[in-house]
Amino acid sequence: QVQLVESGGGLVQAGGSLRRSCAISGRPFSSALMGWFRQAPGKEREFVAALSKIGGATYYADSGKGRFSISRDSAKNTVALQMNSLIHEDAAVYYCVVDLNYQFLHTRASAFDYWGRGGQLSVSS
Repeated sequence: QVQLVESGGGLVQAGGSLRRSCAISGRPFSSALMGWFRQAPGKEREFVAALSKIGGATYYADSGKGRFSISRDSAKNTVALQMNSLIHEDAAVYYCVVDLNYQFLHTRASAFDYWGRGGQLSVSS
C-alpha cells in the first residue's frame, strides 16, 4: 500500500501563488508517475500535471502551462505543485495521485492507483 498525505492550499487572492505538497509513504517503489488532478464544483475531475519519478519528465494540462510547475524531491519522496498567477478558474479541490504501473506519461484518472484526500484551493478577487 502507498499513502499520500497532502499539505498546502487554502485561500489565495487572484494573481497570487500557492504550493501544494504531497508526501508519499508506504511500500518502496522505484518507478512511478506522480501528479495532480483537480475538481471544481459541478465539474468533472481534470488532469493538472504529471511527473515521472525516474527521469523527471513532466506534462501539463493547457490550463496550467506557464503558470504551474510540478517537481519532486526524491530524498524526501514528495511531489509538489507550485501554482502561480492564480485565477478564479483554478479554484477546486486538488488531489495528489500516483501510478505505480505506468509505462509512459498519461493523463487518465482511472490509471492512477493511489489518490490523496484532496485539499481545497479557493481564489478570491
